[in-house]
Amino acid sequence: MDSYKSEPQRIACDINTIFDKLSSPTVFRNQIDAHLHQLPEEAKANLDKVEFLDDAIAIESPMGPLKLAVDHEHSQAPNRIVYTAAQSPVKFNLTIELEPISEQETQSMAALELDLPFFMKAMVNKQLEQAASKFGEMLAQLPYTAL
Repeated sequence: MDSYKSEPQRIACDINTIFDKLSSPTVFRNQIDAHLHQLPEEAKANLDKVEFLDDAIAIESPMGPLKLAVDHEHSQAPNRIVYTAAQSPVKFNLTIELEPISEQETQSMAALELDLPFFMKAMVNKQLEQAASKFGEMLAQLPYTAL
């Protein structure tokens, strides 16, 4: 499985609050809606391609629709949240790693993990690196303590 990781990001919030919000897609959507004005324009432009369900996130992607469900078996509170593709042309996971820095600060890193055929990997490698990086940055910008 190929892995594309974001740079580690510092978040001014405790690890348990972040885990609770990111492991619940509807809470995550409410958080985004409440603070839409604080998100970068690029993130706002892509929100119409994302649907937040009770235990999953559906994304309209260049490869077709993707449905990522919270993988409770592989997630590990409060350090790891795994979303696994329920509907995807390739095996796909989105993993969010959390590590406490202090009581009120957490380090996060996002990773996209895919099983891509060799010919496809060459075509999408750069886009996947950018997607992981941007997702990691977006996670660090969310106002976790506002709700």
